[in-house]
Amino acid sequence: MARPQATQSETIRGMFSAISSRYDLANTVLSLGTHHGWRKAAVRWSGARSGHKVLDCASGTGDLAFEFERAVGPLGEITGTDFCEPMLEQARRKAQARASRARFQVADVMALPFADSSFDIASIAFGIRNVADPVTGLSEMARVLRPGGVVMVLEFGQSRLPLWSQAFNFYSRRILPRLGGLLTGNRAAYEYLNTSSSLFPCGGEFVALAEKTGCFDTMEFRTLMGGIAFIYRLRRKGGQA
Repeated sequence: MARPQATQSETIRGMFSAISSRYDLANTVLSLGTHHGWRKAAVRWSGARSGHKVLDCASGTGDLAFEFERAVGPLGEITGTDFCEPMLEQARRKAQARASRARFQVADVMALPFADSSFDIASIAFGIRNVADPVTGLSEMARVLRPGGVVMVLEFGQSRLPLWSQAFNFYSRRILPRLGGLLTGNRAAYEYLNTSSSLFPCGGEFVALAEKTGCFDTMEFRTLMGGIAFIYRLRRKGGQA
């Protein structure tokens, strides 16, 4: 009997499992450390403050969750979810090393195991393009937010600046897969990163995608480094103006 073909989700889960132990190193080297600043910017724009409850989806090794934890302080609560257990194992190790109170559990963003209106903020960094149905994922994130809560999305995009986009595309296609492969032993994962990032809607196109959920009354975005990445802030309907 022929072996069933792996689904896209299974393929992505296996890919992240394979690179989990060297994921942080690769991120820092490949982005020259700029990804940390992008996460800080997303947290600042979210309006996170002391006592807020935050859900970080596709949390991976926990970097965005820990950034939110700094903002919400000891009175806040941080829950990180991911569908890849080996990535969460790395997050839990980091949490233990820094005496973090953040909790991490396996969950799929398209079927979150939380009650309606459970959180003030829901976030996802560099993960929404990996979701089989992004509209369903965004809808689920909105469902678990209180009215007026925000979904924060940090994701790669495509620069519209001619010379900059040419230079970055050369790096993404020619250098990033090779260097990522050397750092993690899995070149295919970084070929996927380039392909998925170049195809996923960004800017106004992503806002149009989010609008399909019918969940948000305000949808805004900011560009990072000339459009290499974007931060989106989506406000759930029902809150006070």
